[in-house]
Amino acid sequence: MVTDGTAVLGLGDIGPAAALPVMEGKAALFKQFAGVDAVPICLDCTDTEEIVETVARLAPSFGGINLEDISAPRCFAIERLLQDRLDIPVFHDDQHGTAIVALAALENAARLTGRRLGDLRAVVSGAGAAGVAVTRILLAAGIGDIAVGDSRGILHPGRPNLTAIKATVAAETNRAGFTGSINSALAGADVFLGLSSGKVPEEAVASMASNAIVFAMANPDPEVDPEIAHCYARIVATGRSDYPNQINNVLAFPGVFRGALDVRASRVTESMKLAAADALAAVIVDELTEQHIIPSVFDDRVAPAVAAAVARQAHVDGVARR
Repeated sequence: MVTDGTAVLGLGDIGPAAALPVMEGKAALFKQFAGVDAVPICLDCTDTEEIVETVARLAPSFGGINLEDISAPRCFAIERLLQDRLDIPVFHDDQHGTAIVALAALENAARLTGRRLGDLRAVVSGAGAAGVAVTRILLAAGIGDIAVGDSRGILHPGRPNLTAIKATVAAETNRAGFTGSINSALAGADVFLGLSSGKVPEEAVASMASNAIVFAMANPDPEVDPEIAHCYARIVATGRSDYPNQINNVLAFPGVFRGALDVRASRVTESMKLAAADALAAVIVDELTEQHIIPSVFDDRVAPAVAAAVARQAHVDGVARR
């Protein structure tokens, strides 16, 4: 597990020393839920090339690399450069763990409301690491349409001064052609996925379609107060443990790494992430309620189910070496 401490959940750029307890806690979760021995490595460096070089030199000692709490947009380049260079999985959990769990929850929410993913129009608040990854996995899973917004409004190809990542997202999303604010795009939308520090007013949530689905995942303060969201949305999920339907990465990363390590996978493919989400959703497919669209973080069925699905898909994708 590698971090530079620049984007620690709820705390921001606190540096490598202060990030160490977070990493130690995550190592304990790896061991508890999947029997994976994880080593926290906190780097006193924020330069992309230096991080890549350091991790690459350490890689022979490990079976996989979990990147953690590295700020965007550097996190995208660091993951890509390392995966291109190494023959072991490189997995930025802030991106892909969040995406896997969000997709699993949305699959079950759609199932519970009698719809398919292809029937849904979604709005994502946040174009950072998690927002981009959630958007991409939903596109791969066949979401009907999805618009992504940041503090300056909805991403679209005509918007000036987009970063390279945001320009790519703009080209891949927003078939409806929204050019205004996130709040305006929510009118008539089926799904809201909040992955930013911004706030969404009550009237914007009220303008969503019937049977709306709201995932207010920012921590510790969600974009929409869950009590308010429940007044207008049929299904509400958050990133918090004090409300039902907690979207928590611990439902994904232990099983993903267990499955990848078991077959000595050279990488975690997009299909492996989709398989992980499908397996996670299936754990409770016969137990679904509006207050239970995703398994509990303590459900001991989760990690084995995710690991098995990831391992199977690794063989299908030709990246398994055992």
